[in-house]
Amino acid sequence: MSSNLPKLTTESKQFFDSTFQNQVSFPVNQIDAITGFFEKRGFDVESARSTTIVILNQARADNVNVFEVIDTLNTLDDSELNQIVIQILNASREKTSLLGYRISSIVDAYESRNIVI
Repeated sequence: MSSNLPKLTTESKQFFDSTFQNQVSFPVNQIDAITGFFEKRGFDVESARSTTIVILNQARADNVNVFEVIDTLNTLDDSELNQIVIQILNASREKTSLLGYRISSIVDAYESRNIVI
């Protein structure tokens, strides 16, 4: 029977966990789908791949379908997506090193000159 749907692949890629002791493997179609999602949203290739592996590990740990995660992330705008990705990456990092960003406040130079301490 012929079909126009892509063949389901059982191919997988292997990676090391965060301790570089154990190997973990994920199906290629999941890796490609998530990496493509992040590249489409403006991430460079290496950032998309790194974020993909973290999300796949977390989805496996939480027993959540990865494609449901991507569907949820697809509803977010760019700033919301960046905040979520930062939280996901921080959850998988050592607690001594966290990612984030700071929005500097705008101070009127005239008013700051008149403040007496």
